[in-house]
Amino acid sequence: MKSGSRTIFACQECGNQSSKWLGRCPECGNWNSYVEEQVRSEPAGRALGTRRVSLSSAQALPLSQVRFAQANRLRLPMREVNQVLGGGIVPGSLVLVGGDPGIGKSTLLLQLAHEVASTFGPVLYVSGEESVQQLKLRAQRLGVEGDRLMVLAENDLDAIIEQLETSRPMLAVIDSIQTVFLSGVTSAPGSVSQVRECAGRLMLLAKSSHIPIFLVGHVNKEGAIAGPRVLEHVVDTVLYLEGERHHSFRILRSQKNRFGSTDEIGVFEMRDSGMHEISDPSRAFLQDRSLNEVGNVVHVALEGSRPLLVELQSLTTPSRFGAPRRSVNGIDLNRLHMLVAVLERRAHLSLGEDDVFINVAGGVRLTEPAADLAVALAIASNKRNRAAGGDLVAIGELGLSGEVRRVSQLERRLIEAHRLGFKRALIPAAAELRDSELPGMTVTRAETISDAIDGCFG
Repeated sequence: MKSGSRTIFACQECGNQSSKWLGRCPECGNWNSYVEEQVRSEPAGRALGTRRVSLSSAQALPLSQVRFAQANRLRLPMREVNQVLGGGIVPGSLVLVGGDPGIGKSTLLLQLAHEVASTFGPVLYVSGEESVQQLKLRAQRLGVEGDRLMVLAENDLDAIIEQLETSRPMLAVIDSIQTVFLSGVTSAPGSVSQVRECAGRLMLLAKSSHIPIFLVGHVNKEGAIAGPRVLEHVVDTVLYLEGERHHSFRILRSQKNRFGSTDEIGVFEMRDSGMHEISDPSRAFLQDRSLNEVGNVVHVALEGSRPLLVELQSLTTPSRFGAPRRSVNGIDLNRLHMLVAVLERRAHLSLGEDDVFINVAGGVRLTEPAADLAVALAIASNKRNRAAGGDLVAIGELGLSGEVRRVSQLERRLIEAHRLGFKRALIPAAAELRDSELPGMTVTRAETISDAIDGCFG
C-alpha cells in the first residue's frame, strides 16, 4: 500500500474536519475558521496477502500481573505549584499551561525551570517566540542564573527532539506548542494538524524517556486553549493561569490532572521580580477590605482543600434606561439572574427597575453555588442601605424556593474564618457541625433567604 495525501478543511478552533470549505463550523459555531490542509495517509502495518500484520510489539497482560511503581515526583521549593500538580512533577508527564497573553506564563515557567535546575539537574527551555537574548533579559529581571538551565530558540520539532534525546534533561519547557512545527506536515505552525502531530510526538518522547515536558498553550477569545480539543486529551495535566490584568494576584488552577486532584489552586502575586507565592491567600485578598461599607459581604470559598476568604461587593442603583443592567465580575452572570429573581419573589425586594453590579474583589473567580447567600446579602445590603458588618461571613446555596441549602466542608470554612478574626457566621439551618466549639464566634442559622436577611439586618 502506497502512502498518499488528500485535502481536507479543518476548523482551527475545535479541530472539526470537512471535505469542503464551510463558512461556519457546525461543531463550535465559529465563522471563517476552516483552513485547507494536506493529510498524508500512512500504512498502519505491513500487508501479507489479504492479512495485515501489526508492527506493534505491545502484549496484553492480566490486570493481576501488572506491577505498579510509585512515581518519584520532583518536589519543588515552590509549594503552590506542588499543590496544584498533586505533590510535585511526575517524571514522563506532559503538562499544558494556558492563560491570557501577558498573564505571566513564561515568567512562571522560567522560575520553575530555574528551581528544577538548581535542585535536581539540567533543564532545557525551548522558546519558539523569543531569542536567547530576550530570554536572558527576562532571566536577569527575575534574578535567574545557573549553568544547568539551557535555553534554545528553535521552532523545528525534529531539532528540539534531537536536542532532548542528546542532553536528557530533568525537565523540558516548550514555549509555545503553537509555534513549533514538523517538516513532514504540510500545514502552517499552529494549525490543527501541526498541533496534533507535535503534541503526539512530544507525548511519546515524554513517556519513553521519562522526561517531564511543560507546554505553553495560547488561548482564544473565549479563554479556552486555542487549537483542537485533542490537545487537552493528549496531555496528562492542564493548568490555567488566571487573573485580571490590572490586579497583581494570579491563580494557577488545574483543569485536568491524571496524577492528582483537579480542584487545587495556587495563588501568586506578580511583581517586578517575578511570581511570588502567597502563603496566606485569605489574608492577602482581604487586606484592602472595606467590609463595614454598605453592599460588602465576605464569603468563604473552597478551592480544592483550601478555604479562601473573598470579599463580595455589590451596587444597586435605579436604572436610567428601560431595561436594567446586570453586570458581574468573578461570578456567573446567569447565576446572578437567578439570585435576583429569588430575591424579588421570595424576599420581596424590588429590583426590577435597578441596575445590579457584582464584583469579587482581587480578581478571584467563584464557580461554586455556596457563594449564593453572600451575593444575595450583598444585594440586600444595598437595597436596605444597611451594612452587614465587617465581622460577618456568609456561606450557603440558595434554591429557587428561597431555601438556604447545605454546602460541603462547612466546618473547615468556619475554622478559617475564625482564624482570621471573624466573629459572626450565617450558615444554612440544616448544616451539621461536628465541632461546634468556635470560641468567640456567633453562628446564626437561616432556613430561607428572608430569615437570612432579617437575621443579618434586623
